[in-house]
Amino acid sequence: MRLVLVGPPGAGKGTQAEQMAKRLEVPHISTGDLFRANLRDETELGREAKRYMDAGDLVPDEVTVGMVKDRLGDSDAQRGFILDGFPRNTAQAGSLGEILQEKGLELDAVVQFEVDDEVVVQRLLGRGRSDDNEDTIRNRQRVYREETAPLLDHYRSRLVTIDAVGEIDEITERVFSALRERGA
Repeated sequence: MRLVLVGPPGAGKGTQAEQMAKRLEVPHISTGDLFRANLRDETELGREAKRYMDAGDLVPDEVTVGMVKDRLGDSDAQRGFILDGFPRNTAQAGSLGEILQEKGLELDAVVQFEVDDEVVVQRLLGRGRSDDNEDTIRNRQRVYREETAPLLDHYRSRLVTIDAVGEIDEITERVFSALRERGA
């Protein structure tokens, strides 16, 4: 199964991706993990990303896309994958479509994790991370709505929306139930 998970920061995408990856026996591919691995291994893409990061600039889409393309070429991703944090915008979605088309593959579904903004704020404040203050959280929510939310229109035909409030196992069951209903 090939899935993309979409939702605001704090919606539980990473937690659900781990649960789903175990059950489906496919890799959970998070852009954060990809960046860390490429930086650690000092790959060409990692060195390029580091130049932008060191200058305080956003890493361009083509670098991120390159990392994802490389990772989707690994043998463990041949049976499927769960993408978490990618694509983040419609340009990246177009690039993902091209990568999959080159491989003769399609996404099975795009799972949108829906959760109220106030629930997200409380979840993230409860984590106790230094970058999780209310202003930062609300800014990330705004950025999500502006940049990532348009993906919902892009993926309308493959979209499965899940209520992401509840116990972890309960939400996981909602995801698999919705995927079964969709025939994915």
